[in-house]
Amino acid sequence: MTITIEQVIDKIDDWKGKNIQHKPLTGGLTNTNFKVDVDDQSFFVRIPGASTELLAVDRENESYNTRAAAETGIAPRVFYYLPEYQAMVIEFLQGETMSNERLSQSGMPTRIAQSLKILHAGPRFLTDFNMFRLTEFYLQVAKEHQIIIPDGYPQRMPTVYEIEKAMAVQPLATVPCNNDLLAENYIDDGKMLRLIDYEYSGNNDPCFELGNTCQELKYDETRIQEICIAYFGKQTANKIARMKLNMIMSDVGWALWAAIQAKISTIDFDFWGWATERWGRALDKMDSQDFPQWLKDVQEPG
Repeated sequence: MTITIEQVIDKIDDWKGKNIQHKPLTGGLTNTNFKVDVDDQSFFVRIPGASTELLAVDRENESYNTRAAAETGIAPRVFYYLPEYQAMVIEFLQGETMSNERLSQSGMPTRIAQSLKILHAGPRFLTDFNMFRLTEFYLQVAKEHQIIIPDGYPQRMPTVYEIEKAMAVQPLATVPCNNDLLAENYIDDGKMLRLIDYEYSGNNDPCFELGNTCQELKYDETRIQEICIAYFGKQTANKIARMKLNMIMSDVGWALWAAIQAKISTIDFDFWGWATERWGRALDKMDSQDFPQWLKDVQEPG
């Protein structure tokens, strides 16, 4: 069923009789997003995209976790959640939407770490997030729905499980994580980097959050080290290796996400190109001469 912005607006009693204007927002890869001005207040409205349950998006979890993250001040406030439409109305953050270029500027890795520490110290989220289990889920979805996935993917799953086994030796306590921090999910409000979009949020290893955003932002070694030091207070071989292995897992999992989107999404975006790009990056790292050392370092204390 296609949900319109007019239907969502009509459901909110507090808005009745007020001057309302709305316009679509571009840039989303899953949903349809709008800015809605109600008298002199602006809101952000998210309407779910098609078949997002195949992407493992749980809208109740998203709503709960966004509210929890908002308690820390790092996430926008949630004003309304309409379960019949799975639509959410949240605070419209005033600020600059970030880009890879902006987040690569001097001091930005440290600012990112500061924001992540605020989120991670906040209230626990409703459910957990585990990229290894999500990868298995996506593989099953691809099988059941005849979705094409990158060449050689199933044959490399033993390597994926090798990563999981190595990281389980010195596990970190899970914390509430966004898990999907590409550049556009950071908003600079002039005081801090606010974090938006909690579709894949859940309690997780903090090094997945760090590694995932480093991979999304295409950080080099210097920036990876900076964000590690800013977050943990120091750089250790164990933490760097844990981040590097989670950078691989970011591409392993989201490559399948993109392959599924290539079949189900109505958004004009080259999802298949993104899937093959991400899988290629994962392969390059798994086949690199550094990979065995990362597996060794992540099992050492520190």
